[in-house]
Amino acid sequence: MGDFFKSIRFKILVAVLAFLLAFMLRAAYTGGLAPMTSQILGILTNPLQKASASVSASFSGLFDRMFRSGEILEENERLKEENRRLTQRQLEFDKYKLENEQLKEYLDIKEKNPDFDFETAFVIGRDPNDRFYAFTIDKGSLDGISLHDPVITEDGLVGMVVEVGPTYAKVATILDVMLEISSYDSRTKDIGITTGRIDLAEEGLCQLTLLQRESGASAGDIVITSNVGGLYPKDLVIGTIREVRTESHGISLYAVIEPAVDVRTVKDVLVITSFEGQASAAE
Repeated sequence: MGDFFKSIRFKILVAVLAFLLAFMLRAAYTGGLAPMTSQILGILTNPLQKASASVSASFSGLFDRMFRSGEILEENERLKEENRRLTQRQLEFDKYKLENEQLKEYLDIKEKNPDFDFETAFVIGRDPNDRFYAFTIDKGSLDGISLHDPVITEDGLVGMVVEVGPTYAKVATILDVMLEISSYDSRTKDIGITTGRIDLAEEGLCQLTLLQRESGASAGDIVITSNVGGLYPKDLVIGTIREVRTESHGISLYAVIEPAVDVRTVKDVLVITSFEGQASAAE
């Protein structure tokens, strides 16, 4: 023990204690003890305050993101609803525009053909397996549509009604091999039969058959209906002759026709329910 009191460590300890005692006495004398205590407490509590602030900031950021996310979702739903409304308005506008165009078409044809009675119709379906592009319209027997009614647009003949239901009808186009339309070359007056052919139908074309070998029909001539048989009104435009060929048997000619109406893409039509010279159902 005597050695400890003589050791350097003891002397250092005494010096440190003396220094601390002097410092505390001075602080007490000058009123600085409380600030020093406050500083010591500050040193001890500062890490806790920092940790608490960090946790608080994290939770604050989390709640902020949650509320912000909710606002974004609400805004997203609002924009979706607005988009739906605009889409619906556009659809209604397109519908009214189409109906207006169809009405104008109807009035133009009616003015030129006062003996025609019409029913406007829209294409609502197509048979993907039909080589001749038959389609279904949204009008039927309840609307006055009958079997064999001609179907047209303002540009020309489209085809004929071949099946009728109460609220729908099926239309065979002029590309169909089953349709035979009495027609003639408007320039030369050469008569023939307009009908379909499988290889031509693939290109959206049809043909004017049974032309005499002496026929003067040529490319660029217009082919129109003749009303022979009473199934079609007279002078409906069928299409334009692309070229004239000789039949394989060599007896007659036929003309390849580009229809005035692209029946593959037509969207709205006019069904002629009555016209002057129309054959009766019994006929």
